[in-house]
Amino acid sequence: MIGIGTKVGFLTVEEATEQRKAGYTVWRCRCSCGGEILLDTRCLQRGTVKDCGCRSAVRPGQRDISGMRFGKLTAIRPTEERGSGRDVIWLCKCDCGKEAKVALGQLISGRRKSCGCLGHPDRKDWIGKQFGRLTVIEYAGKRGGMHRWKCLCACGRETVVGQTLLQTGKTKSCGCLQAEVHRENLELVDGTSVKILRSIKEGHLFKSNISGHNGVYFDKKRSLWVAQITFKGKTKYLGAFAKLEDAVKARERGEEIYDQFLEQLDGTEEEAVPGERNHKKNDERE
Repeated sequence: MIGIGTKVGFLTVEEATEQRKAGYTVWRCRCSCGGEILLDTRCLQRGTVKDCGCRSAVRPGQRDISGMRFGKLTAIRPTEERGSGRDVIWLCKCDCGKEAKVALGQLISGRRKSCGCLGHPDRKDWIGKQFGRLTVIEYAGKRGGMHRWKCLCACGRETVVGQTLLQTGKTKSCGCLQAEVHRENLELVDGTSVKILRSIKEGHLFKSNISGHNGVYFDKKRSLWVAQITFKGKTKYLGAFAKLEDAVKARERGEEIYDQFLEQLDGTEEEAVPGERNHKKNDERE
């Protein structure tokens, strides 16, 4: 029971006040140093506060995490600083030797587990090491919190890559590897994607198309339907028309260049097959 004269640590209960906290009586307590503090019955029963704040670094009502570990961090003491929502900022010591100020909420929730050293690993000794097509040739310094390395790609180009990107395998070349895969997927011939042309001839529409016909769009300023066509990286204007069907016909006539290109390409491929067969027959005879 809590009453006048009850002692809790260095505190002695002097009198009950008219205040209430969550339904509990708030008591006026006198500290042995002469200081005064108001505490409710529940706080006194639990013994969480034992002085007016003169001896402990943690103020009355604050959560004491002194000495507790959170990942690589050990809480030392609370500071006078406050974070969002008046969250107490604690001074912590990291296992790496550095100190860090971290909000109580971040420590309790596990969002912070180090002074930052976990997110930025120590510099590696990687000179001569290979990652995909890249071979590390020298250290390029630290930027943006990340160690960076100058690498020589198998294609002959040099590039600077972040240490974490090399370690995780996210970067394996100077960019040439991705470019090769892109070209293979598009089936480029003379800078033109055979795959896209065949897709257009089969009636597939581009995602950005809203007219229902590739190469045809409505010009709001002129209130006309415009037809155009792109081939080998160049866009050719085919005309502007009052009626959609006229613009579509102009586009269809323009696509004859696609037909000629694909026919020529198919003919070249067909001619290549007999040649290969004859070559194989000659090898068998030899």
